[in-house]
Amino acid sequence: MPIEYDEIAARVAEERRRFLRRLDHELKNPLTAIQVALANLAETDDAESRRRIQAGIQAQIRRLTGLVDSLRKLADLETGPLEHYPIDIADLLSEATVIAQEQPVAADHHLFLNLDRSAPTLPQVIGDRDILLLAVYNLLDNALKFTQPGDTVELRAFADGETVVIEVEDTGPGIPEADQPHVWEELYRSQGAHAVPGSGIGLAMVKAIVERHGGCVGLQSEVGRGTVVTLRLPGAA
Repeated sequence: MPIEYDEIAARVAEERRRFLRRLDHELKNPLTAIQVALANLAETDDAESRRRIQAGIQAQIRRLTGLVDSLRKLADLETGPLEHYPIDIADLLSEATVIAQEQPVAADHHLFLNLDRSAPTLPQVIGDRDILLLAVYNLLDNALKFTQPGDTVELRAFADGETVVIEVEDTGPGIPEADQPHVWEELYRSQGAHAVPGSGIGLAMVKAIVERHGGCVGLQSEVGRGTVVTLRLPGAA
């Protein structure tokens, strides 16, 4: 038993160290950019150059503000109270799809919802509809951002016994095997993800939401073949 406890404690400590290293990296980049911009601002008298530098500083401040806000939301999701009401999953997925389709990045993708209308009605889920909607939308947004124009993103759901299974599948570049165990961690961004705007909080937030509802998350991906992200939620008794 002591050995198991020591192993768990060591793993948790290493996860915290990785998180702090990522946080240091995420904070250091915009702070360095702001410092450089302020130095340049002090050395120029050209009005147009000053406006451009000020716009850059404001963009970095928004980036920092967004990161802090995302971390606060993640902390709130892990500990804050949840609503507990019956949720119609088909209706929730339809709304998430409509919201995602309205985003500019969806214009050159094939995004669709696949619900088998011939199958029995999906079990309801008891929980907080707003944050479950946020989880599904985050998955769709993530799939759209990390795929290329012309790729397909499919949202689907089905019942597995008393469990509701929600899947988001894309035909994008896939995730390298070495990165897959870490994609649910706060602030984790693989080498291939650095060119895509984001904080690395999205999937960690999805995981926190699903686990607060008594569910679990999963991922299957193959480089060059795409990715399937799975949410499993207990159906209402």
